[in-house]
Amino acid sequence: MTALHPPDSQLRGLIALLPSAARPYALLARFDRPIGWWLLYWPCAWALALGGGAISHWPLFGWMLLGAIAMRGAGCVYNDIVDRDLDARVARTASRPVASGAVSVRGALLWAALLSLVGLLVLLQLPRAAQIVALASLFLVAGYPFMKRITWWPQAWLGLVFSWGALVGWVAVGGSAGLALPLLYAGCIAWVIGYDTIYALQDIEDDMLIGVKSSARAMGSHVRGGVAVCYVAALACWGGALWMVRPDPLVFVALLPAALHLTGQLVTLDPANGADALAKFRSNRFAGLLVFAAMLVVGMAP
Repeated sequence: MTALHPPDSQLRGLIALLPSAARPYALLARFDRPIGWWLLYWPCAWALALGGGAISHWPLFGWMLLGAIAMRGAGCVYNDIVDRDLDARVARTASRPVASGAVSVRGALLWAALLSLVGLLVLLQLPRAAQIVALASLFLVAGYPFMKRITWWPQAWLGLVFSWGALVGWVAVGGSAGLALPLLYAGCIAWVIGYDTIYALQDIEDDMLIGVKSSARAMGSHVRGGVAVCYVAALACWGGALWMVRPDPLVFVALLPAALHLTGQLVTLDPANGADALAKFRSNRFAGLLVFAAMLVVGMAP
């Protein structure tokens, strides 16, 4: 295990303070890696803000954050059960609890069920229409772990999954009809493809050996340009969504900080350095905050 390929599961921070029996389950749900639930949460928060619900529906920010934590955890457990054989053959993921045998498949299934109950509690806080939209995502979630086996673009499928919260949030606050929501959702998908391609750079060599497909492998030496296309598409779609809510040139200025941040990721990215790829991937938590600021300002404008 080299410094360029840090292990996916690590006993650090609050995880190290848990009882030893609980630690593998916390790692299984990736509680040691909050970046995942931040990335799942941001599209939810963007939709709440841009849809005009920042004040009228403010409790949903907390509920959807809880839902993102729980359902990201449940999704990781499910993914690790499906991928346990592949994970055991990749240096970065070999220490994952199911792949390493620290947690049994039965124990993992029970843990996923418990996390899903938390997700159900959050679901019950949503309006009926938003509940239906949220449940419709389960098909996409169920299919994701298999995508890396059948397509070079599993990141696109992940984009559909991780962006779904934008649809739920928009419907929950009664966002207006029109192109704003489709553009917001499309921008989220492009963003996810971009940042998850960067994430996949860590595993290119192992993926080649075991036959796992990814957009990072598909882009090859053009990965920086490919991610740039994704980020430009994301910014263009988000700008269009903002314009649909408030047709004023100043809305594009609101996205400028996020654009500069994403540009900085690309300019400094070292595709051959797994640690750098992980750092750039994690920096999208801050990118999400910058986009949220733009959505909030425009969504609250009179």
